[in-house]
Amino acid sequence: MGKIIAVASGKGGTGKTTAVAAVSSCLAVLGHKTLCIDFDAGLRNLDLSLCMTDFTIMDYMDVVSGRLNIMAACSESGLIPNLFFLSAPAVSEPDDIDAAALKNMFEEIRHDFDFCLIDAPAGLGQGFRLAHSNADMSIIVTTGDMASMRDCNRTASAVRQMEVSNLRLLVNRVVPKNFKHIKTTIDDVIDMIGVQLLGIIPEDKNIFYALHENTPLILYRKRASAYDFLDVARRITGEDVPLQQYR
Repeated sequence: MGKIIAVASGKGGTGKTTAVAAVSSCLAVLGHKTLCIDFDAGLRNLDLSLCMTDFTIMDYMDVVSGRLNIMAACSESGLIPNLFFLSAPAVSEPDDIDAAALKNMFEEIRHDFDFCLIDAPAGLGQGFRLAHSNADMSIIVTTGDMASMRDCNRTASAVRQMEVSNLRLLVNRVVPKNFKHIKTTIDDVIDMIGVQLLGIIPEDKNIFYALHENTPLILYRKRASAYDFLDVARRITGEDVPLQQYR
């Protein structure tokens, strides 16, 4: 059975959507059949990070409503085999979703995919709760700034209240000299949030360049941070991959 992973952040600007696309692409490159779902109804952007903007005809409401099965609704990447995408609806709001029908959709996903990563909306609203309602694992994305860490701490508490026990932390957009300047470390971030570390991703201008050249990061000609995302994907699959330190 496949694993459902919700990816969340307390606030915008953490690079959560980029992380979902990058980790999903890496899982697919490793040979795992992987589905990405954009859960941010009305503000969907995951298709841009996946370089699948032309694949947003169907959305998850087509599956929840029973109009299509999951394989008919999602689209496969033309650049990365094993990578599939299902868009958020452009107009439907989270309150329109029937919880029982959503559970049925995820049961279908577990049957057809090895991994499903959900790009949950920022904040702690209904979209966040629905994204975690069937999750086996939650990845909380934060940066090193105080506001992001505080919101991440609250997000982690909310996930625990939803009884998602497998909770991991991804510290994103790390600039070592900034940590040095404020005399803090990744360990301080972990202590403040209270979640086991999954990975550390450095700030990388090539993420911006790859996006605007419509190229998945793992396929971009300069892909330094792509290897860090690849290590995260390997840890998700159960590999024992040492953490590189950015202090």
